[in-house]
Amino acid sequence: MPRTRAWERLSNQELLEWRICDLGLELEGTGLEKPIERLYAELEARDLRVRPHCWLSEEWFSPDGIPGIAIPFYLAHPRLKRLERSQILEVEGGNQAECLRLLRHEAGHAVQNAFRLHRRKKWRELFGSSTEPYPDYYRPNPGSRRYVVHLPYWYAQSHPAEDFAETFAVWLTPGSAWQRRYKGWPALRKLCYVDELMREIAGRKPPVRSRARPDPVHRIRTTLGEHYRAKRARYRIFASRAYDQDLLRFFAPPKAGSSRSQSASAFLRRHRTEIRRRVARSTGKHELVLDTVLGEMIARARELKLRATGPKRQLVIDFAILLAARSAEFAYRGRDWHAL
Repeated sequence: MPRTRAWERLSNQELLEWRICDLGLELEGTGLEKPIERLYAELEARDLRVRPHCWLSEEWFSPDGIPGIAIPFYLAHPRLKRLERSQILEVEGGNQAECLRLLRHEAGHAVQNAFRLHRRKKWRELFGSSTEPYPDYYRPNPGSRRYVVHLPYWYAQSHPAEDFAETFAVWLTPGSAWQRRYKGWPALRKLCYVDELMREIAGRKPPVRSRARPDPVHRIRTTLGEHYRAKRARYRIFASRAYDQDLLRFFAPPKAGSSRSQSASAFLRRHRTEIRRRVARSTGKHELVLDTVLGEMIARARELKLRATGPKRQLVIDFAILLAARSAEFAYRGRDWHAL
């Protein structure tokens, strides 16, 4: 039986005081081994001689010049998954299927690094320059057919390197039927190029074979509390008085609203989870982004002393539509390891 660690039974508040390096985490012997082996099998089936080495770190990333994959530490233990959900509202890669989708994406970066594919002229013509800076936020076009759809939030649109990694992941996925699914899309040209490119490098040893492992968990002296404060800050969208006009469309000002009616801020707090999840399910947007925007709207509604009047169920539905419209920006999900 696996040994019980001292931190497993701690409360969230107590656990947040622990440094990541003191958790004693290792990838071996965890549920991560199965999806990693599945990834290796998929690469081998395509005769790609890249076997990305994996290690635990703070986030998902594939460092420039290194054909490897860093996996977030919280996926190595169920207790840490629960902490992640309590702090971020989601667990990225928390089940086998989602973990494998992310591994395929990061494998795209690893293959790119291993063969320096971004230096090719046609690669740059189709995907753009990999030296383009990563944005803090990106605003996707959900209706665009110039990009494949693999990870949530239309992630291929965030950066040229992510466009390639997402295209590679769709190409690699068994049974994706990408020729039929993307027929008539401009993105099909990228998929055909990846197919051509992978056939060209099949069976070849990559020129870049570094086994370096930047920022492994045993060297990260940050506490879990510090880690999550920084992570939440990356998703933060600052409050704005631009919300005022929207809020006044749904809620009554203090003089017009009955003193017996519930305050708008209390109403939104009461229905906060329902509204957030309704929008997340219908749009695929990250719950933390939605919750951040919603929190700012609640704070502004409190400052304006707005009142909730009218049918409550319709208010929830209408406000969910507003939230979807006001949270169109997405925080970049990883760290800027891909920019050269």
